Amino acid sequence: MGKQKQQVISRFFAPKPKTTNPSSSSSSSFPPSSSSSANPHHPPTPPPKITATVNFSPSKRTLLSSHLTSSSPKPSKLPKLSPHTHNPIPTAPNPSLHQKFLQKLLEPSSDVPEPSPSSNPPAKFTPLEQQVVDLKKRYPDVLLMVEVGYKYRFFGQDAEIAASVLGIYAHMDHNFLTASVPTFRLNVHVRRLVSAGYKVGVVKQTETAAIKAHGSNRSGPFGRGLSALYTKATLEAAEDVGGKEEGCGGDSNYLACVVDKSVALENVDGGVDSGIEVKIGIVAVEVSTGDVVYGEFNDNCMRSGLEAAVLSLSPAELLIGDPLSKQTEKILLAFSGPASNVRVEHVSRDHFNEGGAFAEVMSLYENMDGDDLTDHPKIDTDVKEQSTIRLGIEGIMNMPNLAVQALALTVRHLKQFGLERILHLGASFRPLSSSMEMTLSANALQQLEVLKNNADGSESGSLLQSMNQTLTIFGSRLLRHWVTHPLCDGNMICARLDAVSEIAESMGSSKAQNIEQLDAEDSFVTNWKPELNYILSSVLTTLGRSTDIQRGITRIFHRTATPSEFIAVIQAILYAGKQLQQLQIEEEGSKENLRGKTVRSDLLRKLICTASSSTVIGNAARLLSTLNKEAADKQDLPNLIISDGQFPEVAEARMEVQMAKKKLDSLISLYRKQLGMRKLEFISVSGTTHLIELPLDVKVPSNWVKINSTKKTVRYHPPDVLTALDHLALANEKLTITCRAAWDNFLSGFGKYYAEFQAAVQAVASLDCLHSLAVLSRNKNYVRPVIVYDDEPVQIHISSGRHPVLETTLQDNFVPNDTDLQADREYCQIITGPNMGGKSCYIRQVALIAIMAQHHRQSCMCWMAFSLEWVLLTVSTKGEAPFLKN
Repeated sequence: MGKQKQQVISRFFAPKPKTTNPSSSSSSSFPPSSSSSANPHHPPTPPPKITATVNFSPSKRTLLSSHLTSSSPKPSKLPKLSPHTHNPIPTAPNPSLHQKFLQKLLEPSSDVPEPSPSSNPPAKFTPLEQQVVDLKKRYPDVLLMVEVGYKYRFFGQDAEIAASVLGIYAHMDHNFLTASVPTFRLNVHVRRLVSAGYKVGVVKQTETAAIKAHGSNRSGPFGRGLSALYTKATLEAAEDVGGKEEGCGGDSNYLACVVDKSVALENVDGGVDSGIEVKIGIVAVEVSTGDVVYGEFNDNCMRSGLEAAVLSLSPAELLIGDPLSKQTEKILLAFSGPASNVRVEHVSRDHFNEGGAFAEVMSLYENMDGDDLTDHPKIDTDVKEQSTIRLGIEGIMNMPNLAVQALALTVRHLKQFGLERILHLGASFRPLSSSMEMTLSANALQQLEVLKNNADGSESGSLLQSMNQTLTIFGSRLLRHWVTHPLCDGNMICARLDAVSEIAESMGSSKAQNIEQLDAEDSFVTNWKPELNYILSSVLTTLGRSTDIQRGITRIFHRTATPSEFIAVIQAILYAGKQLQQLQIEEEGSKENLRGKTVRSDLLRKLICTASSSTVIGNAARLLSTLNKEAADKQDLPNLIISDGQFPEVAEARMEVQMAKKKLDSLISLYRKQLGMRKLEFISVSGTTHLIELPLDVKVPSNWVKINSTKKTVRYHPPDVLTALDHLALANEKLTITCRAAWDNFLSGFGKYYAEFQAAVQAVASLDCLHSLAVLSRNKNYVRPVIVYDDEPVQIHISSGRHPVLETTLQDNFVPNDTDLQADREYCQIITGPNMGGKSCYIRQVALIAIMAQHHRQSCMCWMAFSLEWVLLTVSTKGEAPFLKN
């Protein structure tokens, strides 16, 4: 290895001498009086230069670092709390000598002025700094990114946070510490700051240079205002940075609001039931998909019901409605610890007493209805949209009191982001639990490793990971919900069993099948129709490669989608509908005596009809016909909308631009006559247009502005050209603003189509889950369970069952097991054996098989029972399975 490098460092890094009082230091710094009197003429000996030679090996560096820190002990400080996540910031370990050098040299000082009213302002602020100070007064808890030219700048404490999180350089500029990032990297840096738990606000310039030059603020700074707010729960639905591939991907981003109220319930004997302590209300909103979950339930002192709800939803952000009981807050803060990195925000609900919460929610619907009729008079209000609003109001009228309070807090929170419109769609509301579903406790979700493994908390090795064979992101989100909410209704379970069975059977056939049908003359004819699995797999594979259309249509509803994103989402829905139409599914009730059905399962037929509805396909084609795809790809808003009749203001703005161009081009004839040059033309050089290029010997009026020159020519801008260019720039800016307003108006009109498009996408997601379960059943040789009737006793019979996760790891080494339990016979088993003998594995295996056989919601997994030869799994559907209770 050779001799290690050594380096001599300055006195700055040497061990500092111990501090003493002035008297002792004076006596020790100077020699004794006797010696000084003996040699009065000798000059004092200069102190020796202190140097230190440090070996940069890890062991020596650690030893020296510990010596330095031990020589000058510092008082211990309390852990610093993050102002945004309210979690303690972990302290860094004892740094080495080299790290100390970097900290001293590169890190900014913590004593930096903060652009807030509480700090002492300097003598004079620049106009930009004054704008930042005013913005900080209005948004004290927001990390601001201020647009300045081609950069977004941070100021004060925000700059220090950005330098730490983003790894960028911060420096002093005038009165504040500042840091900056380029504008084209906004998406990346906002996502990194939001992932760190901060609420990020983007401040943009509200006027352009052309408009500012013709306004009253021509001598002042550019006007700026907060254009967008971002947090974890609202990032995917927000403007400019949402809908990207970076970040959360297919994970759920629920915003969950929790409130509670102390209760005391009487038991049967007339006493107070000590097991029930509080009543909890919860509302969870997935802003990027429009899913709204609400519920109110009684909970005990352990808050097991709240813990199960939070684990099932896995929210990205929590709103805590103060006042909240200590135990409830403790559970929520434990869930939002450093491991989960969930953002927490406290909001007060004192003003929602005595009907205030209901009034807050109802004002949302009143404002939505009024805004739709006032701001968009050219768009007829659709009957379906009005019926959807009525359903939403009726649903809120039936919601429990605490759930309404949580909803009111959520509405008020989303108003600052401009995303509250998603809550007025009643079709998106669903209860947290119902009689059709099983409720898995938090202990069951954790011990059975349904969503995450118990080793490192990741999804690898969980039941969800072993079952997930979906091809789309939105299908994966739906499958997660099915896994955590098994069904209890036997008819719904059988319907999903039939659907998965039919898809699995079609996987072994060819791409087309021979179908015999009756023609008009009652004679059999033979048609070739595409096979079910081939169509489903091709559609789902194509959608899996495209954007997330479920979040895409919600972003369109929020009016935050870009033109290229709008076209991509609508084209994907149109493609899926046309491909599924090849299956020629007839509407329910028509041609019931048709012998050759392409699809036999009623559930599959319903889902395919919803996804390939002629109404959805017609509306999608109509929306695409009004837009120019090439202009959308280039982000060319002035040429985006093809139909001028729908937006006459755009046509007027285009006409104004054309007139300004004609006026500018007509000036060349004047200069031809003035200079006597018939072939004189305007030229463009390096982005500068309408230049007049003349030889060096040609004389021009003194008021002509020289732009640039060469060895032989000079290029000018006459005053009339400058005035015309100014008018043209102003006309182009007005056209851009008009087109942006027209695009926003166009997106607002999508609201009346949102419900049917959402239903189509949900149907495709259900088809993806059914296809995933069919693939799983064929790959693992799973067989169909048998569901007993309600009049039979509760029972479960498993022959040669296998653990769904461990068999993947052990493969052929896993030993199958049988289970036979019945309510009126053997209803209990005592399992004994040595340590690591498989007792816990066997118990979990039975529970997981039951969960996989009873999946929830519109589609579900139904191929259960693990066997190599033959398996019969019999599951009762009377409420919850006893062995799944905790």
